[in-house]
Amino acid sequence: MWGKDKTKKVDFDRHAGKTTMIAKGTVIDGDVRFEGGLLVEGTIKGNVRADDGSEALLRLSEAGKIEGEIHVPNVVVNGKVNGDVHSSAHVELAAKAVVNGNVHYHLIEMVMGAEVNGSLVHSQQKPAVEEVAITLDKKAKKDEKPSGLNAKMETKQSPA
Repeated sequence: MWGKDKTKKVDFDRHAGKTTMIAKGTVIDGDVRFEGGLLVEGTIKGNVRADDGSEALLRLSEAGKIEGEIHVPNVVVNGKVNGDVHSSAHVELAAKAVVNGNVHYHLIEMVMGAEVNGSLVHSQQKPAVEEVAITLDKKAKKDEKPSGLNAKMETKQSPA
């Protein structure tokens, strides 16, 4: 029947050695900005943010709670979020996930039992698109037959 596309799965091992853990019973009052991986088993009362172009991963465990917005490229939720979730890459909502807010995603996985009290909003990923311009340089005089065309490629970064 239908099979899972394992190529789109979040790789949890790539953040080995770069993961921060907020333990059960810990409460952080204020915004959190991180790189690499963040495992939340406690409570964050504030926004959680990572750079959009990074491969940062937020994992919210079953006991974890975030009261604020999440702006992280890769998000795995199995706890409670009171706020919007913004992910430019991948969102996974596990069986115990409860999101009271909108989920903005590019790719999403949702397991039976996950709850979203808000809207699911698909957004196109904005990759760095390069426009390629080809300039043809004809090196031929009026009376001569052209021996060939020399192509010169110029790349221009499009505005994001």
